[in-house]
Amino acid sequence: MANEFMARTVGFKPGERNVFFHLLTGCNLSCKHCYINPLQHGSNMLPLDTVKKWLKLFARPEQETHLILLGGEPTMHPDLAEIIRAAKSMRYAVTVDSNGYLFHDLLDKVTPKELDFLSFSLDGPEPAVNDPIRGDNVFATCTENLKKAVAKGFHTSLIYTVSALNIDHLHKMPALLEELGVQRFFIQVIGLRGKPAAGKPEKGDEWQVDPQHWLDVVPGVAREAAQKGIHVTFPKVFLDSEDIFQCAGRVSENFFIFPNGRVYQCPLCEDYSIHSYAVEQDELVKLDGLNENRFFSLDIPEGCVMNKLLQPDNIEYLDDGSPKHRISCCLLKQEVLPVK
Repeated sequence: MANEFMARTVGFKPGERNVFFHLLTGCNLSCKHCYINPLQHGSNMLPLDTVKKWLKLFARPEQETHLILLGGEPTMHPDLAEIIRAAKSMRYAVTVDSNGYLFHDLLDKVTPKELDFLSFSLDGPEPAVNDPIRGDNVFATCTENLKKAVAKGFHTSLIYTVSALNIDHLHKMPALLEELGVQRFFIQVIGLRGKPAAGKPEKGDEWQVDPQHWLDVVPGVAREAAQKGIHVTFPKVFLDSEDIFQCAGRVSENFFIFPNGRVYQCPLCEDYSIHSYAVEQDELVKLDGLNENRFFSLDIPEGCVMNKLLQPDNIEYLDDGSPKHRISCCLLKQEVLPVK
């Protein structure tokens, strides 16, 4: 395999800033693997004025910050176009993560110059795989609107959340991405948060992917997509023996904001009230007590301490008690660059 198609780990950059802003938790779909937890995240939609005030709390005029606008379904927010323009004026690079339904005629209310990326979610290369996970007719609606976005000149990306339900269909995605004209492909791993963490899955809905299965499938699909001119990013779930564990919470700045004012630094913690910050009366407040950030400095053989505490079933052990695989920080990524 040519070197240009080999995955490289994208290390954390000191001072790098990413803001994941959930404008609402409502959604028109009911995906089986949704991580939103209204009891922990709230069920309200933030009004426009509040969104602008909160955006200012995390903006840095001297430095570009990556902003990902999320829901629920963010295009259900009637003021999303104005939110995008307000964020751009504060020096955010703006991505909207949508399920593909694109409410409120979003494509007609913003221009490709105003939005850095419009990201779509699919969990299968065809309706028979995607729709049992995300809902009836979702594949058709999502791909139709993605084509419209590409035709209008928007930069587009696609997110595929890998689970035991769909990993064996991932290999069909590069051809579909090429057909649709997608520029970036994000492969995600299923997280035991929200619905998947709420209880035992129904028969046939087992989520977790065996480590070797992941390693056998995902890097190869990423290389194939890159050969078709698509920029691919996927999590480095398992550390190699020579890799040094790094926690994003120690190096970069990542904020996960929810409508009830909770602000997390680690997405694994979002089902629990152990957030590091809160927005109170439109001010960002650092919280005291035993919160997520108190654990980031701990070094353990398993790698990510939050994974060990919150998702211990993810870790396998050898007979001598040592972990079979070290788990990386969930924000550590690998990428395969396309041919230029």
